[in-house]
Amino acid sequence: MPAVSFQGVAKTYQGARGAFRALDGVSFDIAQGEFFGLLGPNGAGKTTLISILAGLARATEGRVKVMGHDVVDDYARARRALGIVPQELVFDPFFSVRECLRIQSGYFGVKDNDDWIDELLAGLGLADKAHANMRQLSGGMKRRVLVAQALVHRPPVIVLDEPTAGVDVELRQTLWHFVAQLNREGATVLLTTHYLEEAEALCHRIGMLKTGKLVALERTTDLLAATAVTMLRFKTDDAMPPELATQARVTGRIAQIAARDASEVETVLARLRAAGVRVEDLEIGRADLEDVFLNIMKTDGVPSAQALKVSV
Repeated sequence: MPAVSFQGVAKTYQGARGAFRALDGVSFDIAQGEFFGLLGPNGAGKTTLISILAGLARATEGRVKVMGHDVVDDYARARRALGIVPQELVFDPFFSVRECLRIQSGYFGVKDNDDWIDELLAGLGLADKAHANMRQLSGGMKRRVLVAQALVHRPPVIVLDEPTAGVDVELRQTLWHFVAQLNREGATVLLTTHYLEEAEALCHRIGMLKTGKLVALERTTDLLAATAVTMLRFKTDDAMPPELATQARVTGRIAQIAARDASEVETVLARLRAAGVRVEDLEIGRADLEDVFLNIMKTDGVPSAQALKVSV
């Protein structure tokens, strides 16, 4: 039995400009104990899919199950099996951190779980904030409390919807250490994130959405192996020559150019020298998940490994 099952899920919204299909026949399973990454650009349908999973939205077509429980027909059991960390900071300003966790426990009928609450507080770096009012916490600390609230009833499935957006490095490291430990102990994790290095480091398998459709579904290692190219990464303040400008991915001073083999690396470097481009901190390595992601989003989204090969 899969931990989460999406079966032909579609969602259509009716608006002033007509119907908008946010999801179009999405189907995949997440195995128990898996760390699964759901990626896609803004507007791809990730939040809509999670909202349907959480029972906050109703699918127009298809079915969703959590640990075998239908999210519509068996909502209570499905919801009890989920722990969801939302994107937004939502908190009750009238209670302390420990009180919030006790109240959250009560929603699921869990009593006398202070030992687990203490473990959550320690694991998420909140032990010294246990008796602080929620209004006194920084944004990062509030984010940690949201994670603790999602985990307080010990759900077998954890959903993290962009949990590290806008937070500091310390929180990211603390969160991933704690969640990875829960995953090793058997918890299933579904992660959405725009930090693709996180997905590459943590996720066993990756699914990618584009305009409401599932366009890739592979093991992370297979996605990376399919893009068998070399990446030149360097810093420069100079403009790229026209023949390389269309191939380069430039972020500030950092440029990245793909090359198929050693001879093509030499060709790229020769073109840069001939154009008078001054190169600093040159690195030559393999393509990463961000390269794979951008390549898939530029194509029509064929979910086969062969379709992921980058051309120069």
